Amino acid sequence: MKIDKDEILTWPNLLTSIRALGIPLFIFLLLVQDLRAWSFAVLVFGAGTDYFDGKIARWLNQESRLGAAMDPAIDRLYIAATLIGLAIKHYIPWWMVLFLGSRDLYMLFLLTFYRRKTGGNFEVTFLGKSATFNLLYAFPFLLLSGNSSVGRFAHIFGWAFAIWGIGLYLLTAVDYSRIAISGLRPSKVTE
Repeated sequence: MKIDKDEILTWPNLLTSIRALGIPLFIFLLLVQDLRAWSFAVLVFGAGTDYFDGKIARWLNQESRLGAAMDPAIDRLYIAATLIGLAIKHYIPWWMVLFLGSRDLYMLFLLTFYRRKTGGNFEVTFLGKSATFNLLYAFPFLLLSGNSSVGRFAHIFGWAFAIWGIGLYLLTAVDYSRIAISGLRPSKVTE
């Protein structure tokens, strides 16, 4: 299958690729250099570009299969790297890592099964984007948690976003399961 370079070389795909480079940068800044402020900036940049790459794709009519596959994959990697980094530094509990990681593994198996049966991918839903939005906004706040007034404010807002994100993350798994099951049913033929 020939890949059209115009589908690959787009502004939204460039933005998503730059966001992907933020993953190892975040890990380095947080775990190796212990620079919370810079780690925070990388997370904020990642969350912002996650929002804007889709907006730009639609605005410039540059939506692509590559972008549709790359964007949620980068989101999952960002979430995984951030979760593990924050848990190692004791900003979040390990149960959160296990819960969200288990959900992502379930979704990987569900998507693999769905692809084998239908040849397609799940389309990103509003619910899925909302779950990712909440989690990507929770992490920078949780990184700033502390005993100062700003730290307490960040802790409250971080956990508010995290709780909503975890709940929506679970609902998206249920929703995608429903989509997978309904997509596998044979369609009725009308005469």
